[in-house]
Amino acid sequence: MADKQISLPAKLINGGIAGLIGVTCVFPIDLAKTRLQNQQNGSRLYTSMSDCLIKTIRSEGYFGMYRGAAVNLTLVTPEKAIKLAANDFFRHHLSKDGKLTLFKEMLAGCGAGTCQVIVTTPMEMLKIQLQDAGRIAAQRKLMPETVAAGTVETKSPTAMQLTRELLREKGIAGLYKGLGATLLRDVPFSIIYFPLFANLNNLGKRGVDGPAPFYVSFVAGCAAGSTAAVAVNPVDVIKTRLQSLNRGSTEDTYSGVTDCIRKILRNEGPSAFLKGAYCRALVIAPLFGIAQVVYFLGVGEFILSFLPKKDN
Repeated sequence: MADKQISLPAKLINGGIAGLIGVTCVFPIDLAKTRLQNQQNGSRLYTSMSDCLIKTIRSEGYFGMYRGAAVNLTLVTPEKAIKLAANDFFRHHLSKDGKLTLFKEMLAGCGAGTCQVIVTTPMEMLKIQLQDAGRIAAQRKLMPETVAAGTVETKSPTAMQLTRELLREKGIAGLYKGLGATLLRDVPFSIIYFPLFANLNNLGKRGVDGPAPFYVSFVAGCAAGSTAAVAVNPVDVIKTRLQSLNRGSTEDTYSGVTDCIRKILRNEGPSAFLKGAYCRALVIAPLFGIAQVVYFLGVGEFILSFLPKKDN
């Protein structure tokens, strides 16, 4: 209902817990997505998601699939919390003046996507460097012709080392490289995802005001998430390429979004914009399905119920 009060702290807790659970489950697929998207013609090391994961385990061990997971788990909590809570916040206030129309639902999603990039951009920047380090190392061993002559093999950097290096060389702007592409990805994603999820979830509600069963929320989250993920995958490819700092000697570098689009079209063709789409759908679908189940189960509200109430 429009006048129902929302608990922002509870929503933030729900979003954070949902993000932690979801990322833990799907991170290896996300790693494969990043490596597949970063491959360019002439330096293709992996043929598919399964091939990427198998080669990663062989060359880096099981935990190689979790490169960058610490950064993601640390920062996905505020990122998911901001995204889900902001959408609820905007929906709540936009519905005060009457029915929540599709346009208002999209507007709420737009607001949520804009808010989340504050955390998303640095998180993605660091995560991509860590995830892609194994691909560059594997290229050095298996495809030495793609690595610049005289390049010395170095140990993969840690998240803290990368952060210090970026801050020292480029300041805070270094962590926000690819901000424009991140906005172009996350805002349309949220505009598509949140209204689609809300309408799919409403189809399974018990009665007019009754909540939907948890399995309906899960399926709705998976369906809306995978649809939105594939829709914005071309921008995700651009964002991944722009935020990758290390490249092979035969791989293109990009000065911005327009330059990236032009070079991908010229050298790899339109199909390159769909690289990793399958993996991205497999990542986002369960991630948001799990998120919505945690959200609608009211885990945050349950936790806060144990805190002492302030006397009025």
